[in-house]
Amino acid sequence: MWDSRTKIDLIIEVWEKLDCESVGAREIAAIEEVVRERFGASAVELPMKFARMLADEGADLRHAEILELDVQRRQESPYDAMFRNILKFSDFKQTLASLQQLENLRKKFVRGKDREGLRIVRDTAIKGKRRAQMIAKNEKVAPEKRAEKQEIAEWFTIWLQSPEIFENWIALRQNSPDFIERFRKD
Repeated sequence: MWDSRTKIDLIIEVWEKLDCESVGAREIAAIEEVVRERFGASAVELPMKFARMLADEGADLRHAEILELDVQRRQESPYDAMFRNILKFSDFKQTLASLQQLENLRKKFVRGKDREGLRIVRDTAIKGKRRAQMIAKNEKVAPEKRAEKQEIAEWFTIWLQSPEIFENWIALRQNSPDFIERFRKD
């Protein structure tokens, strides 16, 4: 029924098929349903994100309705509070704290056999890794900060691959001659 291959294209296609003058809660809910059917529940964004995408395409928004729907959706998710502001990596200390929080959540979700929670933990770590890589590649960022972000991206990679060994690995890494030479300023 739908021709779009990507989520963004599908959102726009559904909006166009709805043929509405403006977009509000009813239209966003219809889009959520189609995205959920096509790409799964994890592909459904918060209403404000969908609204922003549509506004970028020229849709007139009924802001009050969308805001109310967004608040409602946020209250429905038991994970929002757990993951709010969890990714902080302006330096190594913050990164370690973030990874420890992710590890604590991962262990909790493993014990509870919570696959959705585990998926969100993994997605959050991947997001942290990608952000660090993006900063590391940015020519406008100071070379020292770029090197630090590349190191942090590596930390996320190791944690994603083997979270069980990360604590021991990071202790060894931070005491390695390479790390000390590159990042410790005495």
